[in-house]
Amino acid sequence: MKQGMKFMFGAGTPFVLAAAATMALPALGLGRYGISALTLALLAGALLGNLLPALSAAPLVPGLRFVQRRVLRLGVMLYGLNLSVAQIVSAGSRGIWIDLVMVCSTLALGWFVGTRLLGLDRETTLLASAGSAICGAAAIVATAPALKMSEQREVAATASAVAAVIVFGTAAIFIYPTLYGWWGGNPAGFGAYIGSTVHEVAQVVAIGNLIGGDAERVAVIVKMLRVVMLVPFVLFVGSRFAARTSGADLAVPVPWFAFGFLALAGVNSLHWIPAASTDALKLFGTFCLTAAMAALGIDTNLARLRQSGLKVFALGLLLFVHLLVVGGAVNFWFG
Repeated sequence: MKQGMKFMFGAGTPFVLAAAATMALPALGLGRYGISALTLALLAGALLGNLLPALSAAPLVPGLRFVQRRVLRLGVMLYGLNLSVAQIVSAGSRGIWIDLVMVCSTLALGWFVGTRLLGLDRETTLLASAGSAICGAAAIVATAPALKMSEQREVAATASAVAAVIVFGTAAIFIYPTLYGWWGGNPAGFGAYIGSTVHEVAQVVAIGNLIGGDAERVAVIVKMLRVVMLVPFVLFVGSRFAARTSGADLAVPVPWFAFGFLALAGVNSLHWIPAASTDALKLFGTFCLTAAMAALGIDTNLARLRQSGLKVFALGLLLFVHLLVVGGAVNFWFG
């Protein structure tokens, strides 16, 4: 009974923080700046975890791990309800090609710089690169289980990668509208640039809304196409790491949550679920992701970040510049 109470406390604390972050976001008016409940929950968890280290002590770890893994995967799966086949078609081949070029080039550059020049381990490099290339913190926490790390290494690598993504994704909220103010142009075309290069969905929405016109609509569609690319990426990473770590047993871990993501995108396209129920499931999925970020924050301390933090931030900065500069060139080329 005592162990059950500790599990409930370890798993329940992130949900309390997630609820607080969800309610605080509109009250503080932070959404207009591209700050999401996920970011607030992560910061709140990190603050609480460093003030009260006992929260991440051994007795509470099973509850935290349950939220970091099981609840997280449920949230990623439900995120598929934000996508539909109609969105993919409306973006056309141009949006797909731009996303493909940017995702692949960012991952390739991140791998080379992280492992060859900065001396980062391959797991941290992949997580930081995935966050920049695909969909920010959601891509990082979805990819981590496929890398087959120990629990302690997974927490440390995930925390440092998420921190870098949050910093440079937030910087994008101020930089992109400034760039548009300088150069002007077609809002829809700039929306494609936003969607193919900005880290988080919330940041894409915020920047597109600031620019106006068709920028937000196009930006979100192109961004969601990038989100879809998370599925083949997780499958590829899972197969590669299974082959390297399991010796003769080459069984590939099946990311069922990724297939669930695609399945729910298909269900959403067919409108089999009533709109009210779909909206409720979307909110629940976001809440699950928010709780997972809070659990990650609780399990993060400054000592872990210092171990590889500077190198990860250097990689994050380089990839951010790549997205800005090369992303602009690629969008101009396909325009």
